Amino acid sequence: MLGLITLHLLAAVVWVGGMFFAYMALRPAASVLQAPDRLTLWSATFQRFFPWVWVSIVILLGTGFGMISLFEGMANVGPHVHLMLSLGIVMMLIFMHVFFAPTKRLARAVASEDWEMGAKSLNQIRLLIGINLALGLIVTIAGSAGQYL
Repeated sequence: MLGLITLHLLAAVVWVGGMFFAYMALRPAASVLQAPDRLTLWSATFQRFFPWVWVSIVILLGTGFGMISLFEGMANVGPHVHLMLSLGIVMMLIFMHVFFAPTKRLARAVASEDWEMGAKSLNQIRLLIGINLALGLIVTIAGSAGQYL
């Protein structure tokens, strides 16, 4: 159980921590750049960060369902686990949309130097990552303190 919890926590830290860094530190710092440099930076950042999110998702699902099975199913876990699983799945779906739609458009826009389309795509990504970050922080609270609430 300790191994599952450890892997689960590390995967959550990578994903939610990466979103926090991107949203709260990189986004404001990158705002001083001109559109071509800013959009190129973001596209390159997502190319490096998103594979880690995919790994995190696989680990979160595997360890999460592994721990649930140790309790012999969802009927035997607390409401905080139900909340964590439900919001986690919503986060995964939002991420998949970001990955397969606006991030692909951003990469194409950067490659073709269509800075207007790149800015629109980045704005959509920013909004969705902001939503996912908020959900991720709620899931973090539920996972760490939920059994005490």
